[in-house]
Amino acid sequence: MDIYQLELFLAVMNSPSMTRAAEKVYLSPGAVSLQLRNLADELHTELFVRNGKRLLPTPAALRLAEHAKTMVTLKDQIRQEFENDIAKDNRPFNFATGVTTLIYQLGKPLRQLRKQYSNAEIRVTVAVTEETIAGLHARRFDLGLVSLPVSEENLTIMPLFEEELLLLRPSARKVHGGPVASIRAAEIERAPFIFYPRHSVLRVTIDRFLKELGITPHVVMEADDTEAIKRLVESGFGCSILPEHALRQRTRFFHTYRINGRRLTRKLALAMVRTEYPRKLTLSIAESLQKMLCPEVQAKSQVA
Repeated sequence: MDIYQLELFLAVMNSPSMTRAAEKVYLSPGAVSLQLRNLADELHTELFVRNGKRLLPTPAALRLAEHAKTMVTLKDQIRQEFENDIAKDNRPFNFATGVTTLIYQLGKPLRQLRKQYSNAEIRVTVAVTEETIAGLHARRFDLGLVSLPVSEENLTIMPLFEEELLLLRPSARKVHGGPVASIRAAEIERAPFIFYPRHSVLRVTIDRFLKELGITPHVVMEADDTEAIKRLVESGFGCSILPEHALRQRTRFFHTYRINGRRLTRKLALAMVRTEYPRKLTLSIAESLQKMLCPEVQAKSQVA
């Protein structure tokens, strides 16, 4: 017994004759009759009796019809659950990103995504890169926006853009924007620093940069939230190094610098699990975000 036989059985139950049922399923009456005989033999029961030219269902057929409807409905639900058609994909789509990028980079892109994929239930989770990568591998997230470098094992990486990281130094007075100045490494060798947690992707990038400059930072506090670190710097607790996009407010209680005039950048990218059967909605949303956020892709689309 299989689902196909049950579907044929229900077609006969819902039709006035074998001929009409066969027309519905695009088979000959003989082929449908054979499948029904096989089903009846397997169940060791009689499903239909003839009354002239009509087929009448037996009590056993009526009982079977209830089970058959349940199984066919479940089959349709399973098929819909794993449907890989963007237009029919109504499963929740889980996207993870860092809070700084969410606040300063993703406002307009997320509004466009919700408009472009109006039938999709897009869920956004705020997470640091390490949590995002773990969530991708655990299949809790479909797509993540992460800071590089990350291990690319079993992941597809789609580069987006580079973002400069600047040194923040607290100021007792309000600072009204202005250009980024240069500061000598010797001026901050003994300064207290507030950094991201050790072993985080951004912290590793910053530590590597400072080591190249011969600086061993005096770390007095750690926090994984950029906004929290920025406020601690403004309160005078120490210096830090933060993404440039988070520092664009017009007035603030800190100065921004490049150490020895050198640029420190981080690379951001989209990441998804590499699989033989990728979800089409994930691929489509990733491509849309890359077009909106990656300067190189934007330039190519404009040329085209």
